[in-house]
Amino acid sequence: MIQAYAATTAGGTLESFAYDPGALPGEEVEIQVEYCGLCHSDLSMIKNDWGMSAYPLVPGHEVVGTVVAVGDRVTTLSVGQRVGLGWFSRSCLHCNPCLSGDQNLCATAEGTIVGRYGGFADRVRAQAEWVIPIPDGIDPAKAGPLFCGGITVFNPIVQCGVKPTDRVGVIGIGGLGHMAVQFLKAWGCEVTAFSSNPAKAAEIRELGADHIVNSRDPDAIAAVADSFDFILSTVNVDLDWGAYVTALRARGRLHFVGAVPRPIQLGAFPLILGQKSVSGSPLGSPATTATMLEFVARHKLEPVTEVFEFSQVNDAIAHLEAGKARYRVVLKK
Repeated sequence: MIQAYAATTAGGTLESFAYDPGALPGEEVEIQVEYCGLCHSDLSMIKNDWGMSAYPLVPGHEVVGTVVAVGDRVTTLSVGQRVGLGWFSRSCLHCNPCLSGDQNLCATAEGTIVGRYGGFADRVRAQAEWVIPIPDGIDPAKAGPLFCGGITVFNPIVQCGVKPTDRVGVIGIGGLGHMAVQFLKAWGCEVTAFSSNPAKAAEIRELGADHIVNSRDPDAIAAVADSFDFILSTVNVDLDWGAYVTALRARGRLHFVGAVPRPIQLGAFPLILGQKSVSGSPLGSPATTATMLEFVARHKLEPVTEVFEFSQVNDAIAHLEAGKARYRVVLKK
């Protein structure tokens, strides 16, 4: 039996829950959980904000642990390896995106907590291809958030061809943005943080930002017109997106990884005349995730985390819901 914490109703408190996972499928591995990040996506799933939750729901998709069992068709992982698991737990491996190395774009990819039991448990299972070894030099207590928030902001750096010589902006310095600033600075870019909280200024500079612009000040944003090759938006609030398009240089790109609530309203002419673009991306493929981990280990980067015991899971959820997390919450055994 696997012991877990589950919500039994939409928005309900997490309670102890046990389930029998059955025989281990040949293509899967079983991970003994050591740490698991708590992400806003877990909150959305607990509340059924996206209409795809099934109860009892075991959240947890930023898993760090050790492999304790491997299926009979697994050749890439072995018992005892320290590994991580993120949002995805399975993809078909035979569609065009999967065969092209874009398994994260597979139309039938399965989420770790969508129709499956996640990592708020003593053990969790996943298809071996989505279970990524963690390099030496990465603190396992800090690694969990890399498998969701981290890869979400690292993936577009690779996919959009961001260059070390680029001038880049990051909108929102929170759970995603604080990692984006670190990654982009280590990538070699000149980094500007767009933040609405002046109290964070010193911390934002410590993370690596070269400049800070008040994201609630239209004049401050207007003052940086024609400045950026790439702007990454990590927020889930509506802003004056036209102002950020104006802040792009010719051929610049405004890229979304935060799910803003309303349709993005933009005029066509600024895009046409400057040959600018707007795009978005989900989490990355297993290969890109492995590259991110190598990059993090090489540059000694890590998310800023707060740690709770698994037995404090409901306190941790309340802490995150109240907006008090700085910047990612991790549960530990």
